[in-house]
Amino acid sequence: MAQVEMRVMLVICLGNNEVKSRAVVKYSAAPPPSSYALLQEKTDLKLPPANWLRENAQLGTAGTTVLGSSRKSKPFTRYHYYFTCMYSADAFILSDLRSISKLLKIPYSKSHVSMAVHRVGSTLLLDELDIQELFMRSSQTGDWTWLKEFYQRLIDQKWQRKKKSKEQWNEKAILSKFLYYSINSDGTAVPVPSDTEQATEEGCGTAAEGPSWPFSLSLSRSQGLRNDFVRNILWTFEDIHMLVGSNMPIFGGGRYPAVSLRLRDNNKPINVLTGIDYWLDNLMCNVPELVMCFHVNGIVQKYEMIKTEDIPDLENSMFSTRVVKDIAQNILSFLKSNCTKEGHTYWLFKASGSDIVKLYDLTTLCEEAAEEKCQNPFTLPVAVLLYKVASNMMLKKRNYGTIRTLLLNCIKLLDEERHPQIIASAHYMLAELFQLDDVSEDEGNGESLRGGGSEDSYSDEEEEEEEEEEDESCSYSTSSEPQDDSKAVAVIKSVVELSVPEKYKSTHQIRPNCAFPVSQDKEEKCRLVLSYVLKGLKAVDNSIKKESDLPAADPSTPIPLKYEERSENGARDVEKEIALLLDRVGPCNEELKVTTRSGMLPGTWQHRMKLQLFLKASKAYFVLSDAAANLLKYGRALRYIKLALQCHDGYCSISGGLHPQVLLFHCQCLSLCGDVQLMLAQNASNRAAYLEEYNYQTKDDQEILHCLHRESSCQAFSMATDLASDPEYQLIVSSKCYEAAHDLLTSGVLKDLGQEQLGQVLKRLGNICNEMGVFYMNQAAAMQAERQGVRRSVCVAEQELWKKSFSCFEKGMQDFNAISDSVNTALLLCNIGRLMRICAQAHCVATSEHSRDEFSPEEALYYNKAIDYYQRALKSLGCREGHSAVWDSVNWELSTTYFTLATLLQDYAPLSRKAQEQIEREVTESMMKSLRYCDLQTESARQPLYQYRAATIHHRLASMYHSCYRNQVGDESVRKQHKALAEQHYSKAVRLFISLSEAPCELLRTLLERVAFAEFTMAGQNSSAVKLKTLTGALEIMCETRHAFKLIHKELLEQQEKASDSSSSSELNTEEVVKLTGIFEPSFSFLLLQLIKLSTAKEEQVKIYKNVYSRLLRAEKSIPLIQRVSLFMELLDQLKPPTGSDEARSSSRESNPKDSSAS
Repeated sequence: MAQVEMRVMLVICLGNNEVKSRAVVKYSAAPPPSSYALLQEKTDLKLPPANWLRENAQLGTAGTTVLGSSRKSKPFTRYHYYFTCMYSADAFILSDLRSISKLLKIPYSKSHVSMAVHRVGSTLLLDELDIQELFMRSSQTGDWTWLKEFYQRLIDQKWQRKKKSKEQWNEKAILSKFLYYSINSDGTAVPVPSDTEQATEEGCGTAAEGPSWPFSLSLSRSQGLRNDFVRNILWTFEDIHMLVGSNMPIFGGGRYPAVSLRLRDNNKPINVLTGIDYWLDNLMCNVPELVMCFHVNGIVQKYEMIKTEDIPDLENSMFSTRVVKDIAQNILSFLKSNCTKEGHTYWLFKASGSDIVKLYDLTTLCEEAAEEKCQNPFTLPVAVLLYKVASNMMLKKRNYGTIRTLLLNCIKLLDEERHPQIIASAHYMLAELFQLDDVSEDEGNGESLRGGGSEDSYSDEEEEEEEEEEDESCSYSTSSEPQDDSKAVAVIKSVVELSVPEKYKSTHQIRPNCAFPVSQDKEEKCRLVLSYVLKGLKAVDNSIKKESDLPAADPSTPIPLKYEERSENGARDVEKEIALLLDRVGPCNEELKVTTRSGMLPGTWQHRMKLQLFLKASKAYFVLSDAAANLLKYGRALRYIKLALQCHDGYCSISGGLHPQVLLFHCQCLSLCGDVQLMLAQNASNRAAYLEEYNYQTKDDQEILHCLHRESSCQAFSMATDLASDPEYQLIVSSKCYEAAHDLLTSGVLKDLGQEQLGQVLKRLGNICNEMGVFYMNQAAAMQAERQGVRRSVCVAEQELWKKSFSCFEKGMQDFNAISDSVNTALLLCNIGRLMRICAQAHCVATSEHSRDEFSPEEALYYNKAIDYYQRALKSLGCREGHSAVWDSVNWELSTTYFTLATLLQDYAPLSRKAQEQIEREVTESMMKSLRYCDLQTESARQPLYQYRAATIHHRLASMYHSCYRNQVGDESVRKQHKALAEQHYSKAVRLFISLSEAPCELLRTLLERVAFAEFTMAGQNSSAVKLKTLTGALEIMCETRHAFKLIHKELLEQQEKASDSSSSSELNTEEVVKLTGIFEPSFSFLLLQLIKLSTAKEEQVKIYKNVYSRLLRAEKSIPLIQRVSLFMELLDQLKPPTGSDEARSSSRESNPKDSSAS
């Protein structure tokens, strides 16, 4: 069973040569270390043990590979597993334990060194390049002929494969048998997990949490994810970080928790190379001690325990650890400075017995060999490695700049015709770098697609500007080098230089070739995504052998976005047609079994990749549409959502079943389509601009459409995304889009997953029902206005519009009630109330343009229905707190309805059906209810309107009681009651009109009616004293008109000054003023004359009356209105100098109404 260990140990080698080492075991497939078997003296290792060559978890593959029985891997393939899954940006070098040891022994060894080097991000990947094995293989495949020719021409004129001697094979066999003897067990074999099992258990992602892109490519086994090492260790040697693979068996238990076993011939002393090997192996694997078993001709002699820090001081193998550290730092600097091109493969070579180390760029050499790119044997393994590293980093959601660089280099290395799968997958992953799922966005963070803020992450280093690699590269070759070095990238003239501290310093800072594009613009991001999607689709289409039956499409020819005018019949048939949407998008559990339209077979990589690319394109277009809608570009938004739904149609055409998340996204598309159609209906005046936006297409859009047409006609959603000219049709389409989304969300597949989205769709459904109800209601109102003044009954078309409107409002209330949205429910109830008032107005029978019949029962019925709906709206809201604006609106409409009902009852009394007293009671009741809903206390924009209405109500009630008092015959107590009520309402009306500075005419009329009421009262009085008292009170009321005349005079002056300014704050009705002054003057004259006749006051007061009366009679009738008003103000001032405010006097009379009604 594979396991991951995190053992950390700091090993310090003391003495004159101190170095620091730390190792972290990142992955281990070996069981916990167990104690080794101490072999008895004279044990013959030439005899095989019973368990020899049987797989054992304790030894891993070491017991068998030591004999060379494992198969050879192609370059880099044995590192794919642990490099892609254990990749760390902190590691400078990635290699195996043997290769690292061979590198660090270069100055001490005369043997040849042949390694392939490749840069992935900031990491150098080193792998042994067995040149002889490759040349043997080239005779069969022909892949390496160019390298063989290069090797023979410049390096080794005559090469032959060196065969291992019999003595070497015997030594390997004895070592293998020794390891099996040392296993402390009964000799039974323990199965080692297979490559497939290891990959499953320690892969880069589980099935449930795996990537959306194809992580496992359909490649040969040698190019798959294999882990050839028992342990993967992150080793830090001084300041150098290395990810190392090791198969060294580790034993432990008892006094020694971890030891390594070594077998040595007692007749051969330990040399420096062997000592460095032992020391480095123990350092890298965190093994503090070494157990050495000595033998002579395979016969065990003795054991010896050596501490790791003592190995450098052993006799005959002494070496300086500081020198080893300098060698490591110099080699790393040399490689970092010269292996600069990502995607290129370099060859580090030192010939046997030579002191010169050369570095060649094999990728460049291959290209210069005039062979096809696909013949480069390094191309495919390197490209697959780049792809898999990028895939693993995508899972960790970091270093997006590095991922983009890896993928672009991967694409650059490969030929599209031979490797379309990798290229298509890489383009899809490039598109995936731009996260479009948090559209909302986008737009939570802010942009729906829906808000500001970058969804991409990148390191600080990636944000820096890219430096020119050519200037930073450093070469160690000189002009005096021999001719055969001309092809070398760099040369180390002597291995002795590697031992010199800081001989080589890296001047090249490795960083990504391409920084990740940082952009806050959503459209730019989505355009990049679509460009990658298009390239991926082209790669897939080019790989499908069977040509489509469709004629070859010309990418330069735009595909027309179908547009046609919708007739009335088309608008009516839309419900039937759009219902077909659900048949197209419903979930299906059956797998697609037939060949697709393009000839693609289900289950192939092309099929899986197209599904992902279509879905990604749909999401990109969705984000573009949402962003355009936020910018009020509704024509563009409709075009993008059309493309999004066409991509979804293509997805459905090749998919046997839709994943719930895909269905949820489709619901979002339908909802956005409904939103856009609704906004188009509400902004019909800009239709020409929207049509121009709708018909525009980019080249990428056209080519993506051509790719979609290989799989589908893309007409399933054409009707829902057409730009129509009929607002009613657009509203119906919007409604049906919401209904389709609602039906999907309430289906069995999404019933538990889409609850949050369901609430939003229900709110949209309620809103579109309200919009449609208002639309039909406005049409009915317009039809009613056309027959204004014409004596005609309600037509059938008008009644049908009422029914449609009412049905829409009711359905909208059901949707809002389903999500407990009381505020919007109240608004719909308020709209139904308005509809009832329109119905009431329609039943008004006009006899002529300015007259009508008496108030009808139908009108009363609909007004009472309106009142009922307004009251239900207030009940739905509950209280004013929390939604004051809606509450105030409903409250105002309810007050208005009561007021209108009372006014119509009063002005057009149904005397043919009801008694006068009953009508008066109903008028009073409705007026008082309207007054009850007049909020005079709360400060708001409507407060002046409430004050005006309350004053008007009091004025009308006073006028009604005034009329009753005049016409009442008989019961004196009833007459007195009417008189008192008239005085009370007149007083309240005057007080409210005085508080309003914009109603002088209403104030003047009310005061004049009050004076007339006093005059009528005086006419029924017999006593001169009582008459005089009544006349005095009437004169006081007449004096209060001074305030109204002041306001009128002020507005007349403003009208003169701003005669050419149409933006005057108030428009005074001069005709009304003339009419009122015509009433004022004779009434004023009559009061003065009667007072002069009946007055018993002092001569001075009578003289004033006579003077005012005389001036009033002598006044010219033809003088301008403003001078006439000035004269009235002057006479009123002479008559009774003000001793207090008019408001105070009005209030004092209101507090004691009996004074003005005493008889």
